[in-house]
Amino acid sequence: MSEVKLTASTRTEFGKGAARRIRRANQVPGVLYGHGSDPIHLTLPGHELLLALRTPNVLISLDIDGKSTELAIPKDVQRDPVKGFLEHVDLQLVQRGEKVNVEIPVHTEGELAPGGNLLEHVLNALPVEAEATHIPESVTVSVEGLEAGASILAKDIELPKGTTLTVEGDTVVLQVLAAQAEEPSGEAAEGEEAAEA
Repeated sequence: MSEVKLTASTRTEFGKGAARRIRRANQVPGVLYGHGSDPIHLTLPGHELLLALRTPNVLISLDIDGKSTELAIPKDVQRDPVKGFLEHVDLQLVQRGEKVNVEIPVHTEGELAPGGNLLEHVLNALPVEAEATHIPESVTVSVEGLEAGASILAKDIELPKGTTLTVEGDTVVLQVLAAQAEEPSGEAAEGEEAAEA
């Protein structure tokens, strides 16, 4: 897993007006919390943060005011619903070797069995526990040849070494649904006649 270095500064102004001023300067307000310490209110560089957040569960090395360096992972990211820019970010303080609970994206590969079946992602992300500095970016599951009615459970997914599930093993992650076929008009007409009789 890659580590992204960002320079952050502590902030003392709060409220909507202060947040707007920060965002106008192409920066993002954020909070760093964890390990029982008081939350630290930060201002982060907007563009660099946006690039870093493209990687799920990215490990961020924060240089805070040039005085201290902290490791963190994103816990909550708020975006503008229309324009998509970052409005606020919550970061969780982590330490090397520490285990953290995160959700990793589930990707699929392969083709379903012929017949117009549909693949339903019951879980788009798999809840796991992993070492903070070795969080997998994603897991890939083969759906090659699966037929309607087949499902893949959490325990069926091969996880990277040092990563464990934080959901029940019998939790359905993916399932294959039969395509909904339209009733032929002839059968529908017979059914209506039977109902009238």
